[in-house]
Amino acid sequence: MGKIVAVCTSPQKGMRKKNVGEGLLVPEHGLEGDAHTGTWHRQVSLLALESIEKMRQQGLDVHPGDFAENLTTRGIDLVSLPVGTRLKIGSQAVGEVTQIGKECHHRCAIYYQAGDCVMPREGIFIRVLEGGPVKVGDDIEVLA
Repeated sequence: MGKIVAVCTSPQKGMRKKNVGEGLLVPEHGLEGDAHTGTWHRQVSLLALESIEKMRQQGLDVHPGDFAENLTTRGIDLVSLPVGTRLKIGSQAVGEVTQIGKECHHRCAIYYQAGDCVMPREGIFIRVLEGGPVKVGDDIEVLA
């Protein structure tokens, strides 16, 4: 079982996200108020704090949301989860892993600062099956 360490949103795509501390996961839509919501397979993005730490070890001053992830987690190996895995997020929400990593068509500011970015390799995406509130400190666990 892991923990949610940040809940992040942005008003536009292509921006770093801000940790807002809490939010609402909406079924078949995503994180309420975020630019990436919609009826597609990448409704919510997740990145492990452990991945962010890798970038910090390269000398970057980066924080949750800087890689445009919606949920930053700790204590769960996200990239080892196969597509189709279900995750319980907080007390009510359930998400299904739809994609591991992504192709970056445009190199982000982090890439230009460090020569690398972890989100394309270590970020995952889910669609929201069951909605509910999510906040910093909530549990995130693998269901199946």
